[in-house]
Amino acid sequence: MLDFWTETPLPVQQILIVLIGLLGGALANYGIYRFAYFQPRMISPWGPLPEGVRRKWFDRVPLLGWWGLRRESDMHGRGFWIRPMFIELLMPVGLLWLYQFEILDRGLWPPEVRHADPISGYDNFAIAIFFTHLLLIILMTAATFIDFDERTIPDVITIPGTCLGLFLATLSQQIYMPTTLFLNGIPHGQPTTFDSPWFDTLPPELASVSTLLKAIAIWSVWCFALADWRWSSAMCRRRGITRAVKHFVNGLFHYGYWKILFAIWLFGASGVISVWVLQGDAWHGLLTGLYGLAVGGGVVWAIRIIASWALNVEAMGFGDVTLMAMIGTMVGWQAALIAFFLSPFAAILIVLVRFLITRDAYTPFGPYLCAGTLLTIIGWDHWYRLWLAENLLVLGSLLLWFSLAMFGLMAGMLMVWRQLKIRMMES
Repeated sequence: MLDFWTETPLPVQQILIVLIGLLGGALANYGIYRFAYFQPRMISPWGPLPEGVRRKWFDRVPLLGWWGLRRESDMHGRGFWIRPMFIELLMPVGLLWLYQFEILDRGLWPPEVRHADPISGYDNFAIAIFFTHLLLIILMTAATFIDFDERTIPDVITIPGTCLGLFLATLSQQIYMPTTLFLNGIPHGQPTTFDSPWFDTLPPELASVSTLLKAIAIWSVWCFALADWRWSSAMCRRRGITRAVKHFVNGLFHYGYWKILFAIWLFGASGVISVWVLQGDAWHGLLTGLYGLAVGGGVVWAIRIIASWALNVEAMGFGDVTLMAMIGTMVGWQAALIAFFLSPFAAILIVLVRFLITRDAYTPFGPYLCAGTLLTIIGWDHWYRLWLAENLLVLGSLLLWFSLAMFGLMAGMLMVWRQLKIRMMES
């Protein structure tokens, strides 16, 4: 398929990108209104219809159909059609720009080699990256606007998105953004896999049972995290550890959801073992996706636990954890880490724009993570090659201990802030 795309004339490629963008925007809008958790609204022309309402075939035409749906303003609210229409307008425009940036302008490569000819293995590599980012953007758009509307991110988007990311990683490790290497003076894009920037993982290590166990452990922890489990500290203090554990186990199996999760875990674990047996690029790619899941979701999960414990209130929703896990499978742990640290800077602009439009100063964290991911993609060469990769090469394993120290420092600062707030309220 990639060879077919490269042989297609550029104007035809651009037309196809516009059509894909229109369909992607329509798909995002469908998800926004269909998968809303608290108040799913029958707004999307592709979703269920309100009682007594008939829709025309023209209503299902991406972008233009929303203009005709203005007639339902009395039912859905004044101007309800404006946002979905702009989503379906900006999606193809944004994807065209991304196509120009990633493929035609070679924006993921260092400036000094973007116009070099040739870049070894460039065409198929760049196309695989672009279409992966295209899928990620559609998923993030749906998650972002559901989070805006309801301050939650549904699993029905992030769980299939995570599985899709791992599947794509298994098909080709070239979905991950490049680390630029020079071989005999010729620039070569090496996928930024889980062992980047060192690239020191030898085939015997990849084929080892310990590596397989790490992969299964990551998959198992993710599936367990999705379960409906709740640990009651109050019950543990009042009635003892035995009663608290019993309550915890009962919660795990109280609803039938655990059967679905068990099936997902079993299917995924079997897939991991099968790919491990095959080895090769498929195993390398799957490991990269699993490490991206672990770091992306793990960082947000750790901060959520620490902040909730220090402040004694829930800090960040678990939807943010599953969102970042999904992102990590498609961009790798390096990009997920950068995206997380860039998200507060993106938040400044998002909060300001949202406040001017809605007068609501509160914005959930999910849109920040998505915006941070886009900033990471756009500035990949700068953020990774000139910042993260250099620090990883210098610090190595010390970076892990530095991160743990930062988590401890954050917990201490939040506990101090909590005590200050209590004393201020008492005075």
